[in-house]
Amino acid sequence: MIKQITYSPAYTLVPTYECFNRCTYCNFRVDPYQDDWLTLEKSQTILQKLQEQFVCEILILSGEVHPQSPRRKAWFQNIYNLCQLALSLGFLPHTNVGILSFAEMETLKTVNPSMGLMVEQITPKLLETVHHYAPSKLPSLRLQQLEWAGELKIPFTTGILLGIGETEKESWQTLEAIATIHQKWHHIQEVILQPHCTGSKQHLPGSTFPIHQLPEMVAKAREILPNSITLQIPPNLITDPKCLLDCLEAGARDLGGISPKDEVNPDYPHFSHQGLVNLLASQGWQLVPRLPVYPYYYDWLPSSLQNTVTSWKNSSQFQSLLSI
Repeated sequence: MIKQITYSPAYTLVPTYECFNRCTYCNFRVDPYQDDWLTLEKSQTILQKLQEQFVCEILILSGEVHPQSPRRKAWFQNIYNLCQLALSLGFLPHTNVGILSFAEMETLKTVNPSMGLMVEQITPKLLETVHHYAPSKLPSLRLQQLEWAGELKIPFTTGILLGIGETEKESWQTLEAIATIHQKWHHIQEVILQPHCTGSKQHLPGSTFPIHQLPEMVAKAREILPNSITLQIPPNLITDPKCLLDCLEAGARDLGGISPKDEVNPDYPHFSHQGLVNLLASQGWQLVPRLPVYPYYYDWLPSSLQNTVTSWKNSSQFQSLLSI
C-alpha cells in the first residue's frame, strides 16, 4: 500500500508586514506605518505570472492593523480585494491575517474556500513574557476565532507554536481545547505543529524547540485530536531529514503550503520539490498535491467557490500529479 503525504502548491501574498503586536520571537513584523501596503496592481502582475506555474493556493498572510485604527477598514478591504483578484485569476485564496471580527470573518467566507489562525498556546503565563506586548494573542480571543469559524462553517486550519516558553503539559491543554471546539463544529481541517526556530530578526534570546522531540509531540497530538483532523508539520523547519520522516511515522500527514519563501520564517528555505519527493520516496512515501479546502467541506462553500474548487479538482494538471 502506497503511503501518501500531502502538500498544497502555494504562493504567499503579504498585504502588509506592519503589526501592532510585538511578539518577542517574530521574524515577520515591522512597526506600524513602516511598510508600503501591497497594491492590487502589483498583486495582479505577480499572480498572472503564477498562472504559468503549478500553484493553486494563494496564502493571504498579513500583519495586524489595530481594530480601532482609522486604517483598519482600508486594510480589511485590501485583503478582501486580494482574495477576489486571486479567485478571478483561477486561484484559491486562504486567508490568515490575525484576529478578525465576526462580520469580517463572515465577509471573507464568501471569497475564501478555507481560512486559518494559529492558536499558538493558551497558557496565560505567556502574556507576561513573549506576548506581553501582543494584545491579540490573548488566549480567549484566539479560541473565540475558532468558535466563530465553526459557527460560520468556515473550513479552518489552526495550530500550536512550540518552544516559546510553554510546558509540555500546556501544549497538550492547547490541543485539547482545539479538539473540544472541533467536536462542537467539525470545521478544523488541519492542526499545525510548528517548532519555533531562531531567526535573524527575533528578539527572544536562546529559545528554540528541541527538534528531536517533535516526533513524540506528533504521536501525542495524534492521540488527543480527532482522526478527522490532519496533522501538519512544516518541512523547512525540520532540518534533520530523519526527524521529518520520524514525524510521518508518528502520524503527521501533511506538509502545508509549500511556496518559494516562508514569510514567517524567512531564514528557513523550503526543500526543492524534487528533493522533498526523493527524501520521502526513500521511505516509501508519495508526495501528492491537495487543495486548500478538503473534500469533506466542499458542500459548505458558496456556489461560486465550489465552481472554482471543482475546476481545480478536475484539471488535467492536478489529476496527472495525483495519478503518479
